[in-house]
Amino acid sequence: MSLFHLSGPMEKGLRITDNGFLNKLILSIVLLISLATPFPGAVSASGRTVADPAGRTIEVPADPRRVVSLAPSITEIIFALRQEVRLQGVSRFSDFPPAAEKLPKVGSYIQLDVERIMALQPDLCIGIKDGNPLAVVEQLENLGIPVFAVNPVDLDTAMQSIDAIGDLLNASAQAQNIVNDMRRRIRKVAEATAQVVYKPRVFVQIGVSPIVSVGDGTFINQLITTAGGTNVAAGPNPYPRFSVEQVIALAPDVLVISSMARATVFEEVRAQWMQWPAIPAVRNQAVYIAPTNIFDRPTPRLVDGLEQMARYIHPQLFRE
Repeated sequence: MSLFHLSGPMEKGLRITDNGFLNKLILSIVLLISLATPFPGAVSASGRTVADPAGRTIEVPADPRRVVSLAPSITEIIFALRQEVRLQGVSRFSDFPPAAEKLPKVGSYIQLDVERIMALQPDLCIGIKDGNPLAVVEQLENLGIPVFAVNPVDLDTAMQSIDAIGDLLNASAQAQNIVNDMRRRIRKVAEATAQVVYKPRVFVQIGVSPIVSVGDGTFINQLITTAGGTNVAAGPNPYPRFSVEQVIALAPDVLVISSMARATVFEEVRAQWMQWPAIPAVRNQAVYIAPTNIFDRPTPRLVDGLEQMARYIHPQLFRE
């Protein structure tokens, strides 16, 4: 039943005799009233004004206690900051760390369920500019719930997002430790690949059917170049499509398979590529299946992705 449109027997003027229906109706009416009235703690006298990385100025609680994460990357960052006790709900596909899977879900980050979010009575939602629908953000704010949005587009802004969320949740020291470690590891990879003469040609497959790769403006493209490789799919289209024949013509030295599909699908795709010895990556046994979600989630694990990419591209320089 939609909380914004009560339908059924009541709408038709019929007498309600079913107790189960009546209980559900009462619960819906109570929640509807709560939706129409901002929660007292949403923005209180103990709040503060902050500017989020998305360029918005908002009022947030000084010490948020009931937080809802609107994207898997946000969930992961909050756990990395050791602030998971504040989490009341998370978006679908929040699967890392495993404890995140046990939290109430509020829809996917592009299809959020406002009713579920409001039922959790958050005093703050944390979202992501590239993904969360603006209409939902505005609806939540109209209902008295501030939404703090980050805007990671590369490694630097991913680290800025971690810093910003750390400040928001009074965990700045932990955020700084995480960012310092990320910068150290990024610098180590960059220094090791700075002197390489040949930058191997890399093709990363993120879509199975059709074959989809990554171009400019993506995290994976930056990981490839920072790790001392050349992205053969680079170009203005961030997610270009290819045929098998086109991939063969690109002649990648390294082929990496990474998507949200199950591992069994990964193995099938790898087996299909291994039938094409004309591809240098196949001849050289350089067709890899990447761990899930380490190449494209703007979290501390993005550096794990960078180090893994470096091992794929320059195994002689990087060891496990």
